[in-house]
Amino acid sequence: MSRTAAVVPLAAAAAALVLLCGWTAAGRAGRPEPVEAAEGRILVPVTESATAAFFTLRNPGDVPDELTGASWEPGGAVALKQHLHRGAAGSWAPAASLAVPARGELRMSPEGADLLIPRPPALKPGQWVAFTLHFRHSPDLTVRALAVVPAGNWAGVPHDH
Repeated sequence: MSRTAAVVPLAAAAAALVLLCGWTAAGRAGRPEPVEAAEGRILVPVTESATAAFFTLRNPGDVPDELTGASWEPGGAVALKQHLHRGAAGSWAPAASLAVPARGELRMSPEGADLLIPRPPALKPGQWVAFTLHFRHSPDLTVRALAVVPAGNWAGVPHDH
């Protein structure tokens, strides 16, 4: 290999290193960014025992985050819930946290994860309820959920801002 031919790859590697160092020094590499949420949905309770709320959470950052808890306007308990699929049967289990992947999203749904609300107060369709979502890395996020009547299909979960 000639001396000139060796200089081109070396110069390209040096330039890449300078750019990566600049990116890191500017604080953009591996930096957490606050999780974002679209307005959600809360099911109008059909029994007094429990209901569920659903949000789509987006993580624009390079660092994974986790939803670690939630609270809501009327007060009372809110638990994170994960659905477990085992063949044709399924069940659910409480979750200590729900992953919001880096540059990805967590879409809550009746078949995935949601916020379980035991003994909810009466809600009317069209009523808005405020939730505060708590994260491992991101600051708390207050977002609203629209009360909807449970339906057979799940068109009620928003997927866009």
